[in-house]
Amino acid sequence: MDLLLSLVLCTLVVCCGAVSEPISVLKPSPLLPRGCNDSDVLLVAGFALQDINKDRKDGYVLSLNRVNDVREQTQDDLGSLFYLTLDVLETGCHVLSKKAWKDCGVRIFHESVSGQCKAMFYVNKPSRVLYLPAYNCTLRPVSQKKIHMMCPDCPSPIDTADPHVLEAATESLAKFNKESTSKQYSLVKVTRATMQWVVGPAFFVEYLVKESPCTKSQASSCSLQSSDSVPVGLCKGSLTKTRMEKFVSVTCDFFESQAPVTGSENSGVNQKPASLPNVEEPQQKNTSPTDTPSKTEPKGSVQYLPNSDNENSQNSQDQGPRESFPVQLDLTTNPQGETLDVSFLFLGPMQRKLVVLPFPKEEDRSAECPGPSQETNPFVPPS
Repeated sequence: MDLLLSLVLCTLVVCCGAVSEPISVLKPSPLLPRGCNDSDVLLVAGFALQDINKDRKDGYVLSLNRVNDVREQTQDDLGSLFYLTLDVLETGCHVLSKKAWKDCGVRIFHESVSGQCKAMFYVNKPSRVLYLPAYNCTLRPVSQKKIHMMCPDCPSPIDTADPHVLEAATESLAKFNKESTSKQYSLVKVTRATMQWVVGPAFFVEYLVKESPCTKSQASSCSLQSSDSVPVGLCKGSLTKTRMEKFVSVTCDFFESQAPVTGSENSGVNQKPASLPNVEEPQQKNTSPTDTPSKTEPKGSVQYLPNSDNENSQNSQDQGPRESFPVQLDLTTNPQGETLDVSFLFLGPMQRKLVVLPFPKEEDRSAECPGPSQETNPFVPPS
């Protein structure tokens, strides 16, 4: 009986041992602080911002002002994952224009919109892979109180729903259509508006337009265009009124009709420093029906905060300048890290996964960060 009991117990021990598997523990590489003005870091930051702008469908192109913080995490034989904090400025180019951020001028000081983007950017030099898994940006217009202390007569932003704004957009577009030799355009939406008192009230507007299916000669008998037509350009107009007359001006910048530009937007590919050779954005391989769309598209958003003048001044003083642009970006909160499947970026059946860590805090950044600013603007808060 004792022998039988011993055999049963031994069998149970062996069975339990057979089904118990050791828990897989990730061993991610540490995050290494990098210099914010290193040539390869600036190139990676430029690629990341390019992809952020390409991913957006609304708003204006963001330009790199400086690299605020950067960490590099090596991924064994899979390249590196960069954790970037970028200080950005809004330009006058709409994202639908597909223009490269280096080809767009930032706004004049009293119209400045600045902010910060946090992004994760993957680089695999041997396989020529560049990929933006995630990003988040927060933007804020310049303080109007500070502007008016220096320039009391500068234009002030107003609500785009203001009837005077619609009037300025409508009249300036009518002027453009009247002077056009052929094509006619209609208003999609107003994207920005300011007001200034000159010899009378002056309204300055920016708005998207769509193309009418009719020529100028057909305007009187033309049917309305379908509502699903896409914007084809950005117009900037003004309307100034006096007691006796009004003055209208308008200019329009029309977007490229073709899809993503392969020349100017990717010009940085052919201007790489020696530390980042032969890296290009690859043609994405075909994915199987079981692949989830989130694997192939960046996860991100751009948040616009109200003018800081609208917030409690005491709270702003308590927060300090580093809280001007609260940006959160975490694909994981697990300090041990989590895996991110990037197999779709490579040819072949082999599965490839990165180990992603929580986004690093500013306190541990390199002494060489932040880098130098590209634009000098006293109204853009430091970070």
